[in-house]
Amino acid sequence: MTGRIDRADPEAAIAEAARKYSNWGRWGEDDVRGTVNLIDEAARVRAAALVRRGAAFSLSMRFQNDGPQKGWRRRVNPVHTMTDTGTEAALGTQGFPHGFGGADDVIFMPLQCATQWDGLGHIFDHGRAWNGRDAARVVTSEGDQVTGIEHLAAPVTGRGVLLDVGRAVGEDGELPDGFAVTEEHLTATADAHGVTVGRGDIVCVRTGQLARVRRGEGWGDYAGGPAPGLSFTTAGWLHRTEIAAIATDTWGFEVRPNEFDGAFQPLHQVVIPHLGLLVGEMWDLDELAADCAADGVYEFLLTAAPLPVTGAVGAPVNPIALK
Repeated sequence: MTGRIDRADPEAAIAEAARKYSNWGRWGEDDVRGTVNLIDEAARVRAAALVRRGAAFSLSMRFQNDGPQKGWRRRVNPVHTMTDTGTEAALGTQGFPHGFGGADDVIFMPLQCATQWDGLGHIFDHGRAWNGRDAARVVTSEGDQVTGIEHLAAPVTGRGVLLDVGRAVGEDGELPDGFAVTEEHLTATADAHGVTVGRGDIVCVRTGQLARVRRGEGWGDYAGGPAPGLSFTTAGWLHRTEIAAIATDTWGFEVRPNEFDGAFQPLHQVVIPHLGLLVGEMWDLDELAADCAADGVYEFLLTAAPLPVTGAVGAPVNPIALK
């Protein structure tokens, strides 16, 4: 799946990639972790040895009302409400003894409204979920009954690798919207950074789109609009490198507009239900990228546990990179 794309035939390209890069059955018929299985205990021990300075970087954007969502498919920004405040405490109306007071709050939000993981039950291909299961039996009105995101609450900790394609390939540290990041771009970036990508790695791909948004242009159509991202042709690289997960600083991981006429997120349709790949979106990689550019070290310990919402097909995450 490297080279040219027949824009008029996404069905054939998706089917071919699904056939060539399927991991169905690789970890048994009952598997619920997909490529996260590639992070073993030895890999975590090696990753822990990458912490030398103790520097910590949060890779999460803020969960706030002023976020990127515009309501597409009922995805809205977080609604944060205080149920107790300092006002009630100062007035003594909370009913506690000896001057005790406090504050409490609640939040309503879609689970994929900001920095998040796509779970294995998030995307289907012709009614089939990860490992060839019937999508109707996997995800019901009660949630994901098989591959709920809670199964990934512990294992998503390992070696993180930053591929700052924006700096390595783009101009002024950024890629333009609609830029398709190919396997050649990924390997050239890894070479430029002096880093290898391999089995069990959690790969973070920075395009620079989030930096452009922050510069004052506003969210615009960041959520769902044109964006740089991975080319459909990277499916083979994603499979061959045996990475455990991949995350980007964009809304949709793959390039938008998509590379086929009349298509919608075709790379998702291959890598989630067929590879079992964990995909992260809307990650904030800018501070980490600046530090990596300064010290020349593009590998680190990365802990990125999703919020273990039982039966969820995606979940918020506050990834922490430690160098």
